[in-house]
Amino acid sequence: MKTNPKITTTYIFLIIAGIILLFFANLFIGSVKIPFDAIIDILLGNGATKKSWEHIVLEVRFPQAVTALFTGAGIAVSGLLLQTAFRNPLADSSILGISAGASLGVAVVIMLFGGVIGNSVGFSFSASMTVVVGAFIGAGLILLIIMGFASIVRNNIMLLIIGIMVGYLTSSVISLLKYWSTSEQVFSYVMWGMGDFSGVSMQQLPFFCAIVTLGLIMSILLIKPLNALLLGERYAANLGVNIKQVRFLLLFCAGILTAVTTAYCGPISFIGLAVPHIARLVLGTTNHKSLLPMTILVGTFMALLCNLISVIPGSAGLIPLNAITPIFGAPVIIYVIVNQKKIQYFN
Repeated sequence: MKTNPKITTTYIFLIIAGIILLFFANLFIGSVKIPFDAIIDILLGNGATKKSWEHIVLEVRFPQAVTALFTGAGIAVSGLLLQTAFRNPLADSSILGISAGASLGVAVVIMLFGGVIGNSVGFSFSASMTVVVGAFIGAGLILLIIMGFASIVRNNIMLLIIGIMVGYLTSSVISLLKYWSTSEQVFSYVMWGMGDFSGVSMQQLPFFCAIVTLGLIMSILLIKPLNALLLGERYAANLGVNIKQVRFLLLFCAGILTAVTTAYCGPISFIGLAVPHIARLVLGTTNHKSLLPMTILVGTFMALLCNLISVIPGSAGLIPLNAITPIFGAPVIIYVIVNQKKIQYFN
């Protein structure tokens, strides 16, 4: 399917404009009402009449907005990489069990070793690097399992089913850990699992952004092999592509993005699955040279939008992210399934 360059450029500018508007909307709208002019003064470095307002804008809303921006891009790209690697439009980090592996790692840290998360119980989850390491190890183990089965099972549907079964197994282990844990530990884990972009403080923000940026740069460097894989592994091999090496790099890159974002923000659903499809529908192409940047933009837009919606109740509380993302993601997947014969994903 050929794309119209003018239409594509228009979409890009509209999405970028939307990202900018949503980013500032996340700074101006929140559970605490702060005057517009006060926020402007804070952003310009002029301070505010209330120190609490300055803390909320600079230490809470700003890092939360930046976290949403990077997390949306990271999760979306992770889904795109896995869909291309397995040549399956329904593949993403959650369905293939990678997010479940990260969740298991976090569950082990919290409920087996006594780690506690959440400000409500007196401990900041994002301050503990052991949770990040636990999530990364959990995601890495599941990646190794999926890679092992991928070398044996050539059928993508069967491999997808294996990933789902692995996810069920990790869920069973998590359930056992819950059974033997205290109510405080279970509550902490459940709160983490609802999804939240506020888990990265201003102090951890540089590290978080650096790791996600590293994963995004790695994915950009893999654009040519990704396009070659669209034509099939045999054709890609004839072009000189090392299939095993590229598959490993794809899974490793997706694993980094999934593990870090899941560790800090919880398992965010549907963004990794739906956003690559939205980018394909917008562009009308499977060329990763334009598809991957568009996926980053759309993922960022969706994450900022969902984060903004989560604060709509105001002082009444926050809506969990995983209660919002399916509203946008599920209709896209239904559309893709119904129109799969009309939509070209792989050559």
